[in-house]
Amino acid sequence: MITLTISQLAEVTGGRLYGPVNTDAHVSSVTTDSREVTPGALFVAKPGERTDGHEFAASAIGDGAVAVLGEREVTDAAGQPLPMVIVNNVVDAMGVLARHVVETVRDHGELTVIGITGSAGKTTTKDLLGAILSHKGPTVVPQGSYNGEVGLPLTVFEMTEDTRYLVAEMGATQRGNIAYLADIVKPDIGVVLMVGTAHVGEFGGIENIALTKRELVEAVGPEGAVVLNKDDSTVWNMREAAHAPVWAFTESDPATASLGAAGDSEDNIAGAVYGTNVHLDGSGHPVVALTFPDGSVRQVTSGLVGRHHVANVLAAATAASAAGIESGLIADTLSGLGAISRHRMERTDRADGVTVINDAYNANPESMMAALQLLAEIERGNPHSEPRRTWAVLGEMLELGEDSITEHDRLGRMAVRLNISKTVVVGRGAKPIHSAAVQEGSWGEEAYWFETTEEAETFLNDNVQPGDVVLFKSSNGAGLRWFGEKFANAEQTREG
Repeated sequence: MITLTISQLAEVTGGRLYGPVNTDAHVSSVTTDSREVTPGALFVAKPGERTDGHEFAASAIGDGAVAVLGEREVTDAAGQPLPMVIVNNVVDAMGVLARHVVETVRDHGELTVIGITGSAGKTTTKDLLGAILSHKGPTVVPQGSYNGEVGLPLTVFEMTEDTRYLVAEMGATQRGNIAYLADIVKPDIGVVLMVGTAHVGEFGGIENIALTKRELVEAVGPEGAVVLNKDDSTVWNMREAAHAPVWAFTESDPATASLGAAGDSEDNIAGAVYGTNVHLDGSGHPVVALTFPDGSVRQVTSGLVGRHHVANVLAAATAASAAGIESGLIADTLSGLGAISRHRMERTDRADGVTVINDAYNANPESMMAALQLLAEIERGNPHSEPRRTWAVLGEMLELGEDSITEHDRLGRMAVRLNISKTVVVGRGAKPIHSAAVQEGSWGEEAYWFETTEEAETFLNDNVQPGDVVLFKSSNGAGLRWFGEKFANAEQTREG
């Protein structure tokens, strides 16, 4: 956290002091979770759908918080006022404070802010990019998926005056969300990964999703850089809205690639990173030859699992190139680098020979299909090894609106067409996956549906055998990530 007193905090946010506030006390950290309070912290009493942070204000002060940022006056059990800064809206105040922090760090020294958005791949890409940039200076990267109006400020509050790079993951559920976040951090580089159907029900159509992601492109000034996915036509068309030079990443051969539209030429592109000779090794790790703007070609074997991560590797490499990082360092860092954030193609090889892939942090139709394709590819594996039984443990994809049944149906049929050995569907909302699999020709001992994770867990424990590969995939709210984690850590010994 930058050096900030309670008095400065109140001035920046326009807050009103209440209770026995030590205005000269320094804020060492900011949190919205009272369980994370440490001495010197500012506790943000954020009202929520289920709980109200104001109810935990007294315990936060008791654990060492120097003050509470809240929307109403709170007293302790004895009726004594708590030290507080009162504002009209704590989330808005967090945004105002975060903007002040970014401006302070910029004034103190050199800072490069990189914003990342997209319907999928944001967290993996920011982790990869953060690992590269950290070699060049103090780098702040979001924890997990801190990418909204609360998560992004919390990430910013981790900055100090010496921070050299800030990687800001930007998520959205409606138009204007990305523009709001971009206004807080003022990105020097904006990265758009893909436009898919995540949250399509909330947005009211994929066109609105594209317009929202485009807000990041529009927010980058002429002195910055915009990094776009050439292989996603919707994303690539966003270059028309760019004020900054455009960089591209693509799975194309640089000798034959045409990066411009009709009438354009490659000369209009500031730089590009190409990925060629893409394949998976025997463990499902992507292998790709990267061609950098300096003309160098470097092979990278990623520690991630799944071919769909090639786009994330390319995006991170391109953003780092746009930030001025040399190609050798980029390739060396990406080689062998696996998942950093939890439950994202997280592979565990159990002692009993079962392989568990937990990718149940989030899901949309595109990432679900990619996960199934990975499972099929792992089954084929090394041509010199024996085929492995594959299990797809699938939960509901949320926020799909009127497309929900259609997309779950399509997923069930795809599982059959990819010849997945066992499809295990969990939860009422995901049942169309099972119905579609049965209609497609998967029945008997190939497709199963369970209403609860407890029922599915019992079934898996009784039937999974050494050598099997078990994938867990669902939206965060479906809860399969915890099921997958428990199953991955289970100690079982089975006789084959």
